Amino acid sequence: MLKRLHDVLRLRTSPAIFFGSAAVIILFVFLTVTFTEWMDSIVSAASDWLYTNLGWFYILGVTVFLLFLIFIALSRFGRVKLGADDEPPEHSGPAWFSMLFAAGIGSILMFWGVAEPVSHFGDPPRGPDLGIEAGTAEAAKDAMNFTFYHFTLHTWTIFALPALCFAYFIHKRNLPPRVSSIFQPILGERIHGPIGKFIDIVAIIGTVFGVAVSLGLGTLQINSGINRLFGIPESAVWQLVIIGVVGGVSMISVALGLDRGIKRLSNFNIALAVALLVFILVTGSTLMVISGTLESLGRYVVSLPELALWNDTFADSGWQSSWTVFYWAWTISWSPFVGIFIARISKGRTVRQFVTGVLAVPAGFSVLWFGIFGYSAFDIELNGEGGLVETVVEQEDVPGALFAFLEHFPATMVISIIAIILVTIFFITSVDSAALVTDTMANGHEDYNPLGQRIFWAVSIGLITATLLVFSGEGGISALEQFVVLVGLPFFIMAYFQMYAIYRALREDASELPPMRTRRWKKVLPPEEIARREADGDDYDYGDEEAVVEPEAAEAAPVMRDPYEEDRVIGRAGTLSARTGSAPIRRPSLTQPTRPLNDKRRRRDEDQT
Repeated sequence: MLKRLHDVLRLRTSPAIFFGSAAVIILFVFLTVTFTEWMDSIVSAASDWLYTNLGWFYILGVTVFLLFLIFIALSRFGRVKLGADDEPPEHSGPAWFSMLFAAGIGSILMFWGVAEPVSHFGDPPRGPDLGIEAGTAEAAKDAMNFTFYHFTLHTWTIFALPALCFAYFIHKRNLPPRVSSIFQPILGERIHGPIGKFIDIVAIIGTVFGVAVSLGLGTLQINSGINRLFGIPESAVWQLVIIGVVGGVSMISVALGLDRGIKRLSNFNIALAVALLVFILVTGSTLMVISGTLESLGRYVVSLPELALWNDTFADSGWQSSWTVFYWAWTISWSPFVGIFIARISKGRTVRQFVTGVLAVPAGFSVLWFGIFGYSAFDIELNGEGGLVETVVEQEDVPGALFAFLEHFPATMVISIIAIILVTIFFITSVDSAALVTDTMANGHEDYNPLGQRIFWAVSIGLITATLLVFSGEGGISALEQFVVLVGLPFFIMAYFQMYAIYRALREDASELPPMRTRRWKKVLPPEEIARREADGDDYDYGDEEAVVEPEAAEAAPVMRDPYEEDRVIGRAGTLSARTGSAPIRRPSLTQPTRPLNDKRRRRDEDQT
C-alpha cells in the first residue's frame, strides 16, 4: 500500500522510511495541538527523569567521543583518504570552512555569543560549589571556562563523530547516505532491512526535531530584535510569521541546491559575521578583549579535564541539567544532518585532515567569537553602564541579549539590523541544509529527486517549530529544552556503536600491520664466563646458542618493503627513508671507509706525474 501511495504521489524515495518518518511528525503535531496538557505532562516527566538519572551519561559520552577522535586522527588510520586514494579535496579550505557554518553553528554563535557569558557571569555555574560570587572577576573567568567548554571542542566533537563515519562509509565504501550505513560492519546486508529502516526513521525524526529547536531559538531572537528596533510585539502571531518567512526563503534555497543556494548564502554570511566581529573588537575595549581572550583560552585548556567530567555532585544545584545536558542532547539530535552535510563537503580529505579541520578550525573561530563578545559584555558590566545581567539573568530575556548588548555600541540601529539579517540567513541555511540532507537520508542516494520531497522536509521543520514554540503547554525555550533532551538519548546510544563500526571498518580495509621485524643478535657474555665455558669443554652444553664477548649480529637487518607494491624496496634497510618512503640519502658505503682529503690529493698528484 505504501508503495502504491508512493507511486501515486510521484515520489522517488524509500516508502517505508519516508512515510514512517512523516507519520511520526504528523502524529506528534496532532497530539500536541489536540492534547496539549497531556503531552506536556508526559514530556516534562520524562525529561525530568532523564535530567536526574542520566545527566552523567550525556556528559561522559561527549568526552569519550572526543578522546576517540583524537586517537583515530593520531593513529595510522589518520592517513586514510575519505574517497579514492588519489582523489584531491572537492572544495577549497575557505569554502569548506564557510560551509561548515551553514550546518548550523553560525546560528548558535549568534544566539549565545552574548547570552552565554553574561548568564554565567550573573549566575556562576560553580557558585554554590566553589563559593564564586556573581558579578566578580572570578565569575567572569569561570563564565568563559564554561562558554569555551560548551561551544568549542565538545560541541564539534558531537558533529565530527557521525560526520567522520558518514564520510568513510559514503565516500570509501560507497554506501547510501543514511545513518544505517554506518552500522554496515555490524549489520551487513540488514542495513536495508527492518533494523536499518528503523535506524533511519529515528535519525530523520531526531534531525527534524533538533533543527526545529534551533529554528525556534532563532525565531525568538529575531522577534526580540525587531521588538527592540521597531516595537513589534513578541507574540505567537509574529513568531509564526517569522517561521513562515524563514521557511519560505529556505524553500527557494533548497530549490537552487547546494552550490547555487547554500554555498553562496554561506559565503556571504560568514563574511558578514566576520565584519560584525571586527566591528565589536575595534569599537569596544580592544586591549581588554584581546588579552582576556588569550588568558581565557589558556585557562580553558588547563581546566578542560575537570570541566569535561564535572557533574555538580556535591552542590547538586540542577544547573548542569538546564545547560550542559541540554546542549549535548540538542546538538546530538541534529548531528546526523550536520554529519552528512559535513561528510558531503569533505570528500577527498584524509581522516587526520578531517578531524583536525572539523575540530580545530571552527573551535578556534568560536574562541574568537565568544572571547570578543564575552569580554566586551564584561567590560560593559564592570566598567560601563551595565544592564546586561539584569536583561539576561533577572528578566530571563536570553533571546534579547545580543540586541541589548549592541545598544552600547555606535550605530546601534544599523548594526542591529545587520545582526537580524545574520541570524535570519544563518537559520535559512540551517533549514535548507537540513531539508536537503533529510531528503537524502530518506532516498538513500544523492541523485535526482523531485523538488516536492525536499520542500516537504522544509515544511516539516517549520511545522514542528511552530508546534513546540506556540502550541506546547509551557511554550518558549522551556518546551524546546524539555523535548530535545528526550530526542538526544537514542543518538548517544548509537554513537558508541558508531565508534566501534568505523574502527572495525578501518581495520578491515587498511588491513593489519605485520609485527615489526628486527635483526637478531648473538648472546653476549663476559670474557671470564666465556673462558670458564671453554675450560669446561664437553661438560657444558651450548645447544644452538652461540655466545660472544662483543655484540655481534646473527643476521642482516630486515629490508622494509612497500606493503602496497610487490617486490619494491623503499630506501635503504633500517633508514628513515625506508620507514617513511622518502628518497634515500646517498652516503659513503660503511664497508669502504673514506680516505683523508690529503691522501686523495697525494694520489691525484701521483697519477698526474
